[in-house]
Amino acid sequence: MLNLADIRKEYTQGRLDEQTCADHPLMQFHAWFEQYRESNPPEPTIMTVATVDASGCPWQRILLLKGYDDEGFIFFTNFESNKGQHLNDNAQASLHFFWIEMERQIQIQGTVEKISREEAERYFHSRPRESQLGAWASAQSRPLDNRQQLEDQFAQVSQQYEGQEVPLPDYWGGYRVKPQRMEFWQGGAHRLHDRVEYQQHDGQWQKQRLNP
Repeated sequence: MLNLADIRKEYTQGRLDEQTCADHPLMQFHAWFEQYRESNPPEPTIMTVATVDASGCPWQRILLLKGYDDEGFIFFTNFESNKGQHLNDNAQASLHFFWIEMERQIQIQGTVEKISREEAERYFHSRPRESQLGAWASAQSRPLDNRQQLEDQFAQVSQQYEGQEVPLPDYWGGYRVKPQRMEFWQGGAHRLHDRVEYQQHDGQWQKQRLNP
């Protein structure tokens, strides 16, 4: 076994106080997100999205956050992918942001709903044309014999839609995660991290400090 026990780092960049955190978690998220984005990270919107399959086994994957507002957090995918099938059976998900440069994490749990087709079309047609074609070429999460098969499918749809707008596939669109719980984590020295949790109760957000 490779022993990794001696790999450790002290977290000393900041503190998080439940008394001075925003009363609404989306305001706290926005403040932290803007601070992170201003630090010019390579992928400021990167996040982990966790779903649960029919057997109760959790799955995770890295996606990009494509928008957020008072209603929740938006990402896009193929509805027929593994994650799409999971969300069809169990419309709940967890999002996780890990900003190691600032020694911060944000965890979000909530229910999931599809956004409107009109919203999905606006985003789809804002993507690079090659990405639009890729949505048609890839039967996401399904078995693929080899890389060449994927390249051939891409060439086929490129020829099919040459000189015309690429339509939004019926099986592709966006989801909105409507948060019911959010947790903000700031690394602290001696593993005495700061954790502030927000939970919804009767439509109102309540916050409290948690032990690290």
